[in-house]
Amino acid sequence: MKVYVTGIGVVSAIGQTVSENLNGLQAGATGIRWSEEHQLLLGSVDLSNAEIMRRFQLPEEDFSRTSLLGLVAAAECWGNNQNPGNVRTGLIAATSAGGLDRMEQYYFREKADPEFQMNTFMTHDNGRSTDRIARALGLSGYIGTISTACSSGANAIMQGARLIQADRADRMLVGGSDPLTIFNMKGFGSLMVYDQELCRPFDAERKGLNLGEGAAFLLLENEKSLAQTGNTPICLLSGWHNATDAYHQTASSPTGVGATLTMQGALARAGIKPEQVSYINAHGTGTGNNDLSESVAINNVFGSAPPAFSSTKAFTGHTLAAAGAIEAVYGVLAIRHGIIPPNLHFKNAMPETGLVPQTELRSNTPVKYVLSNSFGFGGNCTSLVFSQLP
Repeated sequence: MKVYVTGIGVVSAIGQTVSENLNGLQAGATGIRWSEEHQLLLGSVDLSNAEIMRRFQLPEEDFSRTSLLGLVAAAECWGNNQNPGNVRTGLIAATSAGGLDRMEQYYFREKADPEFQMNTFMTHDNGRSTDRIARALGLSGYIGTISTACSSGANAIMQGARLIQADRADRMLVGGSDPLTIFNMKGFGSLMVYDQELCRPFDAERKGLNLGEGAAFLLLENEKSLAQTGNTPICLLSGWHNATDAYHQTASSPTGVGATLTMQGALARAGIKPEQVSYINAHGTGTGNNDLSESVAINNVFGSAPPAFSSTKAFTGHTLAAAGAIEAVYGVLAIRHGIIPPNLHFKNAMPETGLVPQTELRSNTPVKYVLSNSFGFGGNCTSLVFSQLP
């Protein structure tokens, strides 16, 4: 059973819509900026919570930024779709932070005000943001939440495709959302992997990542759903795979075993050979460990002549659970518009592998198959393959 992509939505540091993100990728300018408040380079979305609540006419409730950013992207993806009873429709949303941005505010408020009862508000679990998005869009079928760190968004997409292939659903809205939080900023700082300069994925002198925030969703449909909705397919989600190497709590395997297995598995499911891949949207965080591990894995799978590859995290920052979904949307845009986004700030190849990413925008080029990589803590590795329509 084929899985069609019929809708996409995205909000990130380089744009609040799909078209703005496409323009940002083509312009080759990063959305990462210096934050005086946090004294860090951050990929912030220039859209306040209050603005989002006004846009969707939301009630005066305690919405997390995870929910609000997710709703922006999900609503764009969903568009004018309806929810007929004979089309089994579901939602799977991914997040790492969940309502942590709200919990941080409660924490500091409680420290300042002994009368404030923080326990009253401790209900911002990860699943709550998914429920908020489902409620706003009127979705009531299968509703699920995935949290596998930085592979979460890709795993949500994979799980939606699996439900369609298993004939458990006809249409799935899938993606991820994460905000910027103090906890995550301090956490990655404690791991000594936060770059005080703009991140440089795959560069020999890379020093770490920059965090970002955002959300992205894709609408997946089978042929039964297409017959009912009349939606026009953009491309196919033709392959997916997950492998967990469990090498370390936060580090990737130096031999790239998890990344190797998941890329091989995704290509096998798609029924294509490595040399057929047009573009790899790499996980490419800019950290020493991840980029070396992924480079080794790319060599393992593609040999000495890999296809064009780049990390788009230098545009958006690392958006954690949203990253796999945002980068999946960028993969769809690569196929739809015949582009390969550049890997910003790259200067010198790492000596261990010698791999050189795509450093200039490539336009008007046939992009038939895109491999999108997302790797999470604990070695949870996921790869997706998007392909042109036949």
